[in-house]
Amino acid sequence: MLARKPTSAVMDELLGEEPGAQVTLEWLMGRLGDRSFGLVLLLLALLGVLPGVSALAGVLLLVPAAQMILGRTGPVFPRSVAKRRFEARRIARVVRRMLPVLRWLERFIRPRWATPFQATKRVVGVVVMLLGVTLLAPVPLSNVPPALAIALIAFAYLEEDGALLCTALTAAVVMLVIATAAAWQTLSATGWVPGIL
Repeated sequence: MLARKPTSAVMDELLGEEPGAQVTLEWLMGRLGDRSFGLVLLLLALLGVLPGVSALAGVLLLVPAAQMILGRTGPVFPRSVAKRRFEARRIARVVRRMLPVLRWLERFIRPRWATPFQATKRVVGVVVMLLGVTLLAPVPLSNVPPALAIALIAFAYLEEDGALLCTALTAAVVMLVIATAAAWQTLSATGWVPGIL
């Protein structure tokens, strides 16, 4: 069985495949193959850390999360979005900035504890969808923990690191329980939810 290429190597190869001055999202997703979901989640999670745009990231995360739950092979975007052209140079610049960070992380995150791919995809989709909803909360800095949890889940999923993925999913579930309890308490205090006798 061939060893799985690190994500940094896939991204590095992508730089050499630029078809011209412009590329489409459809072309990019096609080259990323089974890593397309992980990279989309990672990029949206990083966007979710930023103040002011975390709610938008939360809404956008619902799309790939739902498609993972449905077992799709890769993210499917509306044709108008998939065919939209971007400058290849700008994408290459972003990728080159990411490569050193990815290579450093890959020293610690690597394939281990192999998990059934389709089952794992659906579990990740459910957890990411729930975390994405928490990004919609209008509470300052409440977006940071779930966004970082999604980023960690995405990278573990990308590298097929089952050990890290289990840890990240467990932390995410604990985070969701705490967020649900806090939301319930707030709603109860404001009279939206009847108190428990």
